[in-house]
Amino acid sequence: MKHPATTLLAAAVSATAFAQEPAPAADAAAPKPQTPAMQNADLPAPPTAEWDKTFPLSDKVEHSKATFHNRYGITLAADLYRPKGAEGKLPAVAVSGPFGAVKEQSSGLYAQHLAEHGFLAIAFDPSFTGESGGTPRRMASPDINTEDFLAAVDFLSVRNDVDPEKIGILGICGFGGMAVNAAALDPRIKATVAMTMYDMTKVTREGYFGSSDTTAQRMEARRAMAAQRTEDYRAGTYQRAGGVVDPLPEDAPWFVKDYHAYYKTARGYHPRSGNSNDGWNVIGCQSFLNMPLLSYAHEIATPVLLIHGEKAHSRYFSEYAFEKMTGISVKGESAKVGNKELLIVPGASHVDLYDDVAGVIPHDRIAEFFQMNLK
Repeated sequence: MKHPATTLLAAAVSATAFAQEPAPAADAAAPKPQTPAMQNADLPAPPTAEWDKTFPLSDKVEHSKATFHNRYGITLAADLYRPKGAEGKLPAVAVSGPFGAVKEQSSGLYAQHLAEHGFLAIAFDPSFTGESGGTPRRMASPDINTEDFLAAVDFLSVRNDVDPEKIGILGICGFGGMAVNAAALDPRIKATVAMTMYDMTKVTREGYFGSSDTTAQRMEARRAMAAQRTEDYRAGTYQRAGGVVDPLPEDAPWFVKDYHAYYKTARGYHPRSGNSNDGWNVIGCQSFLNMPLLSYAHEIATPVLLIHGEKAHSRYFSEYAFEKMTGISVKGESAKVGNKELLIVPGASHVDLYDDVAGVIPHDRIAEFFQMNLK
């Protein structure tokens, strides 16, 4: 069992710093080798028509399924939430994340709350995950996953029930960082919210809290990735890194216990979620090592709201993003500079902002932000 409490799991970066050992090749859950094609066997399932979320359906919204495609030709699956009885063109918000989760978990909950506040909202599975397309499965890319948000804007922009001038995005955890990057790239995005965000490129190249931020340590990670690629190609399949550790060791760091309480219990478990099951491919996040995601955050002209828990281990990612956008360094307190805002939720952990169990997600404040900026 690995215990990477202060260093990155060398390849997975599955939004947990504490992962299971990879399953042995003979394990029934592991993908069977397919040669010459390098594909994991678990192709995306057709979108289910039944309600299989980790939260109940609100009686204030109408729910339906939708699909759209990104510029790489990957079909993305989404749940669409509309205010019940709404007519005319609505402001719209596209939601995704956390990193390694599926739309039946946190992103769907956020989208439903936004629909209750009058928005048309979609929660989508990123490329290579959940019900969305893309093979091999469980790969991640700072480019393609940013593109997924832009593709959602494409889809919303041409709908008859959406005002194309009133579209925002909301990213959770690792997709908070993707959302900020998307906002820097696409001026059609009029407002952005990043919840309990990770900058996946920063944590991959530096480790948690800068614990592996040296050239030698990065080179070690690169060598490990390179060796794994050779082994994967030889085997004709991709080794999984493992999701959130289970059973939970007694000496697990508190934030790992926080993840376990969501992903590995009835509270948040979902059978299509990587974090709930066997995680990303070991080499799935390789490109994050060399690609700083927030390089152009300072050029974002539109409003951005960063929301993070005071007690979250990951709070420094939002503080870092705020400094990148404004040039102002803050630690542990809310701040606003122009149309960029950092909101710290008192006492909240990282996972407290995944669902409504702790009752601390400021849904009304999020809706107010979008109402003010999508008009």
